[in-house]
Amino acid sequence: MQIKTFTIPIVGGEAINEDLNLFLRSHKVLEVEKQLVLANGSGFWCFCITWMDGGTGVEKEKTDYKKVLDEATFKRFSHLRDIRKRLAQEEAIPAYAIFTDEELAALAKMEELTLASMKTVKGIGEKKIEKYGKHFIEKDTHAAGE
Repeated sequence: MQIKTFTIPIVGGEAINEDLNLFLRSHKVLEVEKQLVLANGSGFWCFCITWMDGGTGVEKEKTDYKKVLDEATFKRFSHLRDIRKRLAQEEAIPAYAIFTDEELAALAKMEELTLASMKTVKGIGEKKIEKYGKHFIEKDTHAAGE
């Protein structure tokens, strides 16, 4: 585990902001803490980033869900992925922060998608269900009627 800090002035910190974004995209980030600091009449953001430096060197092999899911399940998976993509764009967050592909595949395999059934999927907890569950339930019900 590694720690890196960035201090970005509120005014004129665009270049450092780009450095921060590049760092976040290129590392496995575990946690980001931020603090707004006001000193001597000016303000700046201080970010403390905890990240992994590669550790084991073993990367998880990507799963081709089109190959491992049957046709109907893959169609549901693709539909759920579209919903996730829209939500991620609206919130300006990575799609995997909503649900991972593995979680979406588990949801797609369910005969009936409900808030209660979503709780049975490893990695999906109360907070994710509370924040995103209804979007997937409403869209899933709507798609079933089409």
